[in-house]
Amino acid sequence: MGVALAETAAELGAKVTLVLGPGSVLPSGKGIDIIPVVSTSEMKEACMNIFPQCDCAIMAAAVSDFKPEKIHAQKVKRGEKGWVIRLKPTDDIAFSLGKIKKRGQLLVGFALESRDEIQNARKKREKKNFDFIVLNSLADPGAGFGYDTNKISILDRDNNILHFELKSKKDVAKDILKKVEEYLV
Repeated sequence: MGVALAETAAELGAKVTLVLGPGSVLPSGKGIDIIPVVSTSEMKEACMNIFPQCDCAIMAAAVSDFKPEKIHAQKVKRGEKGWVIRLKPTDDIAFSLGKIKKRGQLLVGFALESRDEIQNARKKREKKNFDFIVLNSLADPGAGFGYDTNKISILDRDNNILHFELKSKKDVAKDILKKVEEYLV
């Protein structure tokens, strides 16, 4: 979805910087500056560096909420018993950007929810200072990860909800960018 948004925004004439984590989909269009990252901390650093110069940031990446507490420098051999992997929270990139957002900047978030979708998305929008949030539901067949299609709802800061039908991610990107345009005009 992030790549579709970047490509569509560039086609519409926007100056686009895409902070891109590991994945199988790369942008095919021109006019997109890519900052490759591997970890959540690298993504946060890149976002914090470029956000102050942005008119709009769209937080479409599905960043892990947790990371291993301990990383081994060497291969861990099979045969050990009773392994426990302890996790610790990663930095919340969207929350960090929401705290430094300036007047006139637009911050758009995404929420992938599996239950209480509208309530959870609304709480996330408020907590992270998003102007609007794009909700994906795991309950919708053909939407989300691993598909070329998506089905979204947009919840704005006035608590209005727009529901969209299942469509190509390219068309979903157009719907999201149309909403962005409404806020930036």
